Amino acid sequence: MQREQIREIHQEGAYHFTMGPYHEPVARVESGETVAIYTEDAFGGSITSEEDRPSEALGPYLNPQTGPIYVEGAEPGDTLAVRIEDVEFTRDWAVSCLVPYFGGLTSTPLTTTLHDPLPDRVWKYRIEGDVARRGDWEIPVRPFVGTIGTSPAIEAISALSPGDHGGNMDVPDTCVGNTVYLPVRVEGGLFFTGDCHVAQGQGELCGVALEVSARVTVTFELVKNREIAWPRIESEEHIMTVGSARPMEDAARIAYSELVKWLSADYGFELFDAYQFLTQVGELYVGNMVDTTYSLVARCQKRYLA
Repeated sequence: MQREQIREIHQEGAYHFTMGPYHEPVARVESGETVAIYTEDAFGGSITSEEDRPSEALGPYLNPQTGPIYVEGAEPGDTLAVRIEDVEFTRDWAVSCLVPYFGGLTSTPLTTTLHDPLPDRVWKYRIEGDVARRGDWEIPVRPFVGTIGTSPAIEAISALSPGDHGGNMDVPDTCVGNTVYLPVRVEGGLFFTGDCHVAQGQGELCGVALEVSARVTVTFELVKNREIAWPRIESEEHIMTVGSARPMEDAARIAYSELVKWLSADYGFELFDAYQFLTQVGELYVGNMVDTTYSLVARCQKRYLA
């Protein structure tokens, strides 16, 4: 499909900082439709310079989301498959920073100590082709969507929080060419996305990746009468499941138990054979270790499943 034939979706009015069933849809799409969604960065564009102070520049809410997008025919008990076709940056720079009382190696509201906060500090990178550059640093560009999800059934959940609806998982496999499977718990599914990243290491250590605004092209496919409990991801090489929880080992348990169930349901494994098999060939990595709950990804190479 040519770029000019793809319908473009911009957020109408204010961005949303929660994912839930109480926002009016900004667009309605059909199953099988491809659209381009414009997203703002995690700071709402408020940090533009290394002289900015995050504690002063950032407001009370972070991680603005475009949405919700209503998918025609989606009903509770279905699954929404979202293929990420493209992530195009809408500017030539990205920022990361230290935010006081936020990150993997500092005191936070959920892991409190009497330590002083980290200092305000911003790093700005120029995007030059396939690298993001700051001085002598060259970070390979690996774009992905940091936050992607559907609406919970009742709750309105902060866009900073990952959960069984998806949300702020910060897993690098939500990238171009992969399909993200999300549970449908309300009529229309109510899809949200934002928080695109130029690059990010596993764990998102300081809590802030290379944040950027973007145009995200996705194709929606509705899988009727197929219920999943947690997000799934499929690439050419892997099937993956995402678990989000605290403590981190519970996130790992969720991810791996969901992968065991997937192998049992779709790939011909008896349940405990799948458990044994993944003990030998399963892979596990940390998406984020900084949010309200942590996200871990369990995955299995498809070459084992033929």
